[in-house]
Amino acid sequence: MSGFRRGVRLGIDVGRARVGVARCDPDGMLAVPVETVPRSDTSIDRLVELAAEYEPMEFVVGLPVNMQGADTASTVDAREFATALRTRTGVPVRLVDERLSTVSAHAALRSSGRNQKNSRSIVDQVAAVVLLQQAIDMEKSTGNPAGAAVPSDEEHP
Repeated sequence: MSGFRRGVRLGIDVGRARVGVARCDPDGMLAVPVETVPRSDTSIDRLVELAAEYEPMEFVVGLPVNMQGADTASTVDAREFATALRTRTGVPVRLVDERLSTVSAHAALRSSGRNQKNSRSIVDQVAAVVLLQQAIDMEKSTGNPAGAAVPSDEEHP
């Protein structure tokens, strides 16, 4: 576990209708679901409240690139959301490739006996858990934070 930065992280799965939120303990042992935030003009407000409650060292926001690694409309949306989150909270934000995190979340829910319809309310939280756990595992195995940092306003030229 050399090089792992100790601290709570909040994982964010940004969707058009909902935002899934997960968190991990300071040692990065376990990522767990927190809640699903309806996507609206007040989504960031709720994440500001969650940041005050959990005091994360950083947010890990899923970046939904396509299977070839190229940007999509959802990628642009996630980048804009991450920048707004960084600006509003002052908490560092990292964008992490989330290819297949929602697919993995649906598979995990199916294997636990839930169908897609009755999983809708929690699938975003599970996707946030998957992407956060992947980011933690990557940092633990490489010693480097996963993804790319979203610059703060002061870091923009």
